[in-house]
Amino acid sequence: MNEITPQPSVEKAESLTEQEMDDLCAATAEAIEFGNGFGWLKVPQRQGLERFWRGVLLVPERELYVARLDGHVVGSCQLLRPPPNNEAQRHAAVLTTFFIAPWARGHGMARELLAKVEASAREQGYLQIDLDVRETQKAAIEMFEHAGFVRWAVKPRYAVVEGRFIAGYFYSKELQAAPAPEPALPERAGVQA
Repeated sequence: MNEITPQPSVEKAESLTEQEMDDLCAATAEAIEFGNGFGWLKVPQRQGLERFWRGVLLVPERELYVARLDGHVVGSCQLLRPPPNNEAQRHAAVLTTFFIAPWARGHGMARELLAKVEASAREQGYLQIDLDVRETQKAAIEMFEHAGFVRWAVKPRYAVVEGRFIAGYFYSKELQAAPAPEPALPERAGVQA
């Protein structure tokens, strides 16, 4: 008996076909129902999910990565770059909307998504990548910590789920060493830098 091996893959998405959008919306709905809704607690109507993902593709500061299993989109992750006016924090990118549909887990796609997003951030010159996650996302927390992310804060009132507060954990990972300090401007007679 020949066993068919699932074919996982991860890639950056510049656009989505209608089928890919359907797959992504279905995977998102399943993740929300499973408790990994990156903010959502209840599944929005399909039209709302589609508007969300189409909006992601329009924002220049966002890079969307999708995980596929046998050609179907089953998860996502975004790399959020700081806006041009945020010069003081231009060294750090943010990882967000990270999920794999519950039925598609166990094929290494989450680790591959994380690796692709980190590689993109490094290539773009970011010095660190930040993320936050609910305390209830135990598997994600374990994966992030195993990948070298360091928890630097806990926010006890991060989210309210079913009438109770859920803590949120904040993580960072250094991707590159800090830049050398810029040389001081020379002082000229009567002029201060």
